Amino acid sequence: MVITRSVPVAGAVPPPPPKTKTGTLATAPPLTPTRRHLLLASAVSAIPTAAASAAAGRFTEIPGSGGVKALELRVGSGEVPADGDQVAIHYYGRLAAKQGWRFDSTYDHKDATGDPIPFVFTIGSGKVIPGIEAAVKSMRVGGLRRVVIPPSQGYQNTSQEPIPPNFFDRQRLFTTIFNPTRLANGEGSTLGTVIFDIELISIRQHT
Repeated sequence: MVITRSVPVAGAVPPPPPKTKTGTLATAPPLTPTRRHLLLASAVSAIPTAAASAAAGRFTEIPGSGGVKALELRVGSGEVPADGDQVAIHYYGRLAAKQGWRFDSTYDHKDATGDPIPFVFTIGSGKVIPGIEAAVKSMRVGGLRRVVIPPSQGYQNTSQEPIPPNFFDRQRLFTTIFNPTRLANGEGSTLGTVIFDIELISIRQHT
């Protein structure tokens, strides 16, 4: 039997030792309220039709709202606003038509520090579309709900708030809702229906 063995060659570089895999577990950044709602808002338009149909079964009509339907996404634990109270809300608004096109979101309105600026209005002032007022009046601070607002409780003119600050979004919104040709064809119920995700941030009570 012939026994062979390897003999080191002078000047040869020994092979490196086998590498072992090391690494650190990546952790996601904390989900801040702003980031959480941005993710929620971005996910809204991506809900498959089947899931949206299933969710629609959980909508309930708000009493005395003129047909506004709400789906509770988070029930608040704070106060309920009353007429004369000033409220601050965040919202994500989109059309039921145009494949759920998003026309405005307060999460995109940032202050100098980069924080989203809420929309502020007074309950009973008549400055906002009736559907939003009806939705907010029956919420508690901290609550988050999705509301489907029919045309009769939505935009009746171009001065009702909330109004998209972006000129092109504003034009597209109103030319869609108030399209005379399509309204004449009986499409008003589709064109004028709007959907809002609304979060009630705070209340400044009327004294």
